[in-house]
Amino acid sequence: MKKMTFALCFSNRGFMPGELIYNAREDMVKAVTAAGYDYIMMDADLTRYGGVETRDEGRLYAKWLAEHNGRYDGVIFSMPIFADENGAIIALQDAGVPILMQAYPDEIGKMDFQHRRDAYCGKFSVTDVFCQYNVPFTVLKPHVVHPLSDKFRENLRDFAAICRVVNGMKRFNLGCIGARTTAFKTVRFDEIALQKYGINVESFDLSELFAKVKDKKNDDPAVSAKIQRLKNYSDFSLVPKENMYTLAKVSVVIDQYIKEYRLDALALRCWNEMETYLRICPCVLLSELNDRGIVASCEIDVCSAVTMRAMSLASQGATAVLDWNNNYGEDENKVILFHCGPVAQSLMTGRGTVTEHKMFSKSDPGSGWGSNEGRIKPMPITISNCQTKDGKIIVYVSEGKITDDVIEREFFGCAGVAKIDDLQNKLIKLARGGFKHHTSICEGHYKEVLKEAFTTYLHYDWVEID
Repeated sequence: MKKMTFALCFSNRGFMPGELIYNAREDMVKAVTAAGYDYIMMDADLTRYGGVETRDEGRLYAKWLAEHNGRYDGVIFSMPIFADENGAIIALQDAGVPILMQAYPDEIGKMDFQHRRDAYCGKFSVTDVFCQYNVPFTVLKPHVVHPLSDKFRENLRDFAAICRVVNGMKRFNLGCIGARTTAFKTVRFDEIALQKYGINVESFDLSELFAKVKDKKNDDPAVSAKIQRLKNYSDFSLVPKENMYTLAKVSVVIDQYIKEYRLDALALRCWNEMETYLRICPCVLLSELNDRGIVASCEIDVCSAVTMRAMSLASQGATAVLDWNNNYGEDENKVILFHCGPVAQSLMTGRGTVTEHKMFSKSDPGSGWGSNEGRIKPMPITISNCQTKDGKIIVYVSEGKITDDVIEREFFGCAGVAKIDDLQNKLIKLARGGFKHHTSICEGHYKEVLKEAFTTYLHYDWVEID
């Protein structure tokens, strides 16, 4: 995984103690590198005290930033002292990436003219002008924070996640393999709306995938290698040999689509043609893709794939799409989240077991090999999903946790009990808002990160359900 890089920029203002900028440059380099990130920084000798104050200094920094385009994921604008907003906006109005506004705190006992910073106030002069110019930026709590503090380390972690989401979502390729299942109008989406937000959808006919699978030979080296990979990934000991070959072939073909079309995410029509004609269920293949970092949604749910990718970028881990499936006894704040088996094993309590999908075996025995059964591990979770409506992407995000509550063994597929505060009111808002029966999850709490990325930079419409 590529180490994130931040471009550092520092403010100056003529009548303030500019000497403090030198220490700020050292502080910020220490803070960024200690947190595990990289940085680029303009030579201090090019401007007075190594900060940006005048319009000319702003133009110089903007030119330097343009020369380093593609080398930085975000900009940290540090205000060691009261900032000059004119130089700042000229320097950063074309940055093209998220911008974190950081202002130094003053210290009691150091409020004389040689040490008083006034960055608390100066931060507003900068954010006001950035709003006037319609240049998006990020402000985090607290209003002023020292770069070498634990709190700023948290700010850096959150800002890095915001940068990953914004930069990864503003342009990416999403594969749609198969048409929407006729019975599921709930997963309809507007392809043109997605394109307006930089999400390019590549569509593939399921019959083409079937033809490619049919052309694959059992002794194809790619098929043999895939069988080995899959067996290392999950327990396939129950799967008949011929169904194992078919699962591997489907996985190889999907990999070819990913490589040829540079897909960052995909949604697959998973039933019932695969079961009827190929005699497999592709759940475990989607599970493996999600653990591999390729977001994969089932039931041709493209909108879930969108939020799954955002959460994967935020958490740097796997995501899963799940049904709001069952109540858990009388506890109104608990729900069983479930799907047949596409959950990444990194989100499960242990290695899954690949079985025959029980829904298909009921009416057509032998047709559903590929359900990856297990349980979702206890963990804090973020939940999110979106819809397209009137040319817009509309999104919600909330948080909760997967508990260690027991789900009986007879409950097939992969599931976990989620505890979500005020769940009943949230469900009402989702129902009235026209959201689907799916939600997507990742490990960890990222609501504020996603809200900042979605609303400040990506311009999705936000629905507050908390």
